[in-house]
Amino acid sequence: GYRLSVTAAGIKYKDRSDMALIYSEREAVVAGTFTSNRVKAAPVVLDIKKVRSGTGRAIVINTGNANACTGQRGMRDAGTMCREISKRLGIPEKHVLVASTGIIGTPLPMESVQRGLEDLSRETAGAGLEDVARAIMTTDKFPKVSSRKIRIGRTDAMLSGVAKGAGMISPDMATMLCFLLTDLAIEKKALKRALKEATERTFNLITVDGDMSTNDTVLIMANGTAGNSPLTEDSPGYKKFRETLFELTDEFSRMIVRDGEGATRLIIIKLRGARNYPDAKKAAFSVAKSPLVKTAVYGRDANWGRIMAALGYSGAFIREDSVDIAINGIKLVRGGLGTGKDVAASEALRHNNEVTIDINLNIGTGAERVYTCDLTEEYLRINAAYRT
Repeated sequence: GYRLSVTAAGIKYKDRSDMALIYSEREAVVAGTFTSNRVKAAPVVLDIKKVRSGTGRAIVINTGNANACTGQRGMRDAGTMCREISKRLGIPEKHVLVASTGIIGTPLPMESVQRGLEDLSRETAGAGLEDVARAIMTTDKFPKVSSRKIRIGRTDAMLSGVAKGAGMISPDMATMLCFLLTDLAIEKKALKRALKEATERTFNLITVDGDMSTNDTVLIMANGTAGNSPLTEDSPGYKKFRETLFELTDEFSRMIVRDGEGATRLIIIKLRGARNYPDAKKAAFSVAKSPLVKTAVYGRDANWGRIMAALGYSGAFIREDSVDIAINGIKLVRGGLGTGKDVAASEALRHNNEVTIDINLNIGTGAERVYTCDLTEEYLRINAAYRT
């Protein structure tokens, strides 16, 4: 039900694909979530308007240039990308969405982009999902692709996607693109709700470096080629679809954080016992964003004092003498006091590339889970060398 193509337009990178096209063989229901940054890239501004209609056919993507902070020229260039694809594929311009990622503040090299658009529209079925995932990479170390089979009633269907992201990842998404495709039929309102919930529970609960991008975009297309009756919010299969979508976006969230620029460890912050949910989220993100906590994990140092400090300045209600902390199952803090197991916990850190920090505030029932990663010298090297 979908055709994919990629090309090497030479926007920034040499000898690699840097543009991609996702094309639905029939009109699809679409939904999207976007950056909450007040500085929004031209493609984001354009897409926010277009997804309101709830229908679409194609997504054209480029990497190497964010088309952000480029003024009216940037808006014209984003519009040109949509218009050229619509002409070449013979579909309405309003049904073409666009996404960009890369350097901020530099206009798109439209001569290169135009060549890329020609190539993409000429070969609309010459690529696979992994090809698209590679084409949209910037500082990513690996392509992010995943699929799920889903059975709704008697209908067998697929939910697949690609994503990119490794740096500038913070709540409400950042320098993160994700494109999700399903052959299920689903009503606009139901699709929008499912994507919003999945985004809030996954992509909005990750952080790599605390920076928020101008270009975050998550788009989903459902073209109904599976042949099922369109799902509504009241359909028996809707819950299953939402759960499958959550599984897929959660997997992408973990991939993105694990691929954080320079990262060597995935860190999972599991916080419970907060006064309420907002406090749980504040406290969990405070620990997840702390450079001192992140560097301690990189150094294989179970420095629970840094975790306590991050909880204390989080803005959440905390009682110091109620806090319990464990790292990878080893209890380090009980009732706000150390247990003397720092060495054992530090030794455990040496042998695990996934670190779970369990925190219980022992006040109420608020709970949250946040993904982050360690902070390394490599992160500094990558971002010192990457021209913005």
